Amino acid sequence: MTLEPIRKTITVACSREHAFKTYTEAFDSWWPREHHLGEADLAEVVLEPKPGGRWYERLTDGSECDWGEVLVWEPPARVVLSWRIDGDWKADPDPAHASEIDVRFIEEGPRSTRVELEHRGFERHGETAAKVRDGVSSDGGHGGLLKLFAEKAAA
Repeated sequence: MTLEPIRKTITVACSREHAFKTYTEAFDSWWPREHHLGEADLAEVVLEPKPGGRWYERLTDGSECDWGEVLVWEPPARVVLSWRIDGDWKADPDPAHASEIDVRFIEEGPRSTRVELEHRGFERHGETAAKVRDGVSSDGGHGGLLKLFAEKAAA
């Protein structure tokens, strides 16, 4: 069973470099506080800026939960992240079960950047594959998150 990738595009009113840095190094500045896996409140989301870097949440009780890792790091053009969260919104430590989020930053002008996001490989999540795809394609998923990112990047 192969599930179609989710594709979202948004144009951001800023330079390509600024868009990339806001999406990656300032990830926590635009990520909604209610989007986390652990029991405690979200303290921060960290995306380590390097291939093999961790992508994780740190909670107010000091606990951490991995969401995935940085697979490709090509500033300011592209970042690819593994998504190790199953359809029940629980972390799955097995990298073989991870789908991928590929984010590309395309300069359209000095203060205009097109951001193209593709989330693919849902079938790797096994029995919860359709639930993962439905969750990330919902209003609170990639489309809504890209809008929050674009607002922050343009500010």
